[in-house]
Amino acid sequence: MKTLNDFDFKNKKAIIRVDFNVPLDENFNVTDVTRIEAAKPTITKILADGGSVILMSHLGRPKGAEDKYSLKHILKTASEILGVNVKFASNCVGEVAQQAAAELQAGEVLLLENLRFHAEEEAGDVAFAKELASLGDIYVNDAFGTAHRAHASTTIIAQFFPEHKCFGTLLAKEIDSINKVLKDSEKPVTAILGGSKVSSKITVIENILDKVDHMIIGGGMTFTFVKAQGGKIGNSICEDDKQELALEILRLAKEKGVQVHIPVDVVAGDDFSNNANTQVVDVTNIPDGWEGMDAGPKSLAAFEKVIMDSKTILWNGPLGVFEMETFAKGTIALGNYIAAATANGTFSLVGGGDSVAAVKQFGFEDKMSYVSTGGGAMLEMLEGKTLPGIAAILD
Repeated sequence: MKTLNDFDFKNKKAIIRVDFNVPLDENFNVTDVTRIEAAKPTITKILADGGSVILMSHLGRPKGAEDKYSLKHILKTASEILGVNVKFASNCVGEVAQQAAAELQAGEVLLLENLRFHAEEEAGDVAFAKELASLGDIYVNDAFGTAHRAHASTTIIAQFFPEHKCFGTLLAKEIDSINKVLKDSEKPVTAILGGSKVSSKITVIENILDKVDHMIIGGGMTFTFVKAQGGKIGNSICEDDKQELALEILRLAKEKGVQVHIPVDVVAGDDFSNNANTQVVDVTNIPDGWEGMDAGPKSLAAFEKVIMDSKTILWNGPLGVFEMETFAKGTIALGNYIAAATANGTFSLVGGGDSVAAVKQFGFEDKMSYVSTGGGAMLEMLEGKTLPGIAAILD
């Protein structure tokens, strides 16, 4: 696996695919700088070597060149975070880009305009990729969030750098962290899978059953498993057409010696709102008109024991409707258990939109071994797929 350390960037122009698809408010201020900060170590290393950096990214889903999706809006924030005055090219290809790249001096950073202003980017167009490639000497992919897409800048461009391509610091860390769970894990390994749907996690479950010792099921998908086994779930969400699948997962897990932990009690609400009346009930006997909204105290005590005994933990999905304060306690407790295990030397990987949001919201970010930056990309790796953006560098 070629990384930045395999190259000396002195007097070289590195063209880096970053993921600067950041949220902006109505005044075009960046409201979450995580992705820009995540790219900083790669950029800093190249500049320290005496190289220059050309950054390319997409922002949003524009239909052609739309001003509200222009990367010029993030220039000020990027300059502040990177500690260098970032230059801007108002196009990512053509004369404007060529000239800006040609004038770039060692120690300087250039940001190209939104790649998705050109339909050729998402189409994986070879000529477009070749034009991007002509701007730099070494190609660096540091955008894990888009590594599962075979776009021009994430995959196709790599073919024009047969010997001069590598992973950036962030992407290398992402691959390493997922491999620590899937390939080089220290046992016992526990996967915590939450969220509302079994269907969205089924391929992940199938792929990780051979690699884990414990699987904690939480969130809305709990009730598909409970109902499949004959439990009464009241008004709780349930994928009725996935009950057979839930039973098959339990059968497979038993066959492979994986212990599955499903909540035994839940905090139920009489309405899907923060102001609902609540009661703690047995998960197999939720009254009509009530729905399970969070894991209950007995469940949390059982989960704590499993987590504290684990040496490797994957957390993908919350235990309840954490967006509502009334039903956030289970997810917060889970975060505390994983943080405590991590402090004791356990490796913990958090990934998937909702878990990452919860980790940030409740201040657990620095208490986990690694928090993944790519939701869809991480899920596909956990499903056992080879991501095109990663394969293109390894090729």
